[in-house]
Amino acid sequence: MTDPKNPFEMMMNQAQEMAKAMNPALESFSPKGFEKLWPTMPKEFMEMSFGKGASKDGLDAKTRLLLTLAGLTMLGAQSDTQIRLTVRHALEAGATKEEIAETIAQMSMFAGIPSMTRAMDFAREVMDGSEEKGKDK
Repeated sequence: MTDPKNPFEMMMNQAQEMAKAMNPALESFSPKGFEKLWPTMPKEFMEMSFGKGASKDGLDAKTRLLLTLAGLTMLGAQSDTQIRLTVRHALEAGATKEEIAETIAQMSMFAGIPSMTRAMDFAREVMDGSEEKGKDK
């Protein structure tokens, strides 16, 4: 934030000061730290919770998560945490990195190149992290 006369920057500064006054711990809050609180669900649990339980012929977890990823890409940069979580879950459900990249790239026609690029950056963060842990799929 560089221009103190910019009304958006003024509002952001006021909001940050208010959050610090209400809860000093929010000063160092990180959405990525919050993501660590949510474990990756096993594929079987995802299918039981979000499908297959009600309709055995319904969409599998991988397909559901790729569709979710497409929708989140359409929402743009406001969905960074949700995109990273969905990519992590999609990998666990059996999606390949190519399928994830193709799903996001497909949305460029509907959401625009900036939203697609931003979602691809978030997905790449997750996929690069999974390689470090030996979870390359």
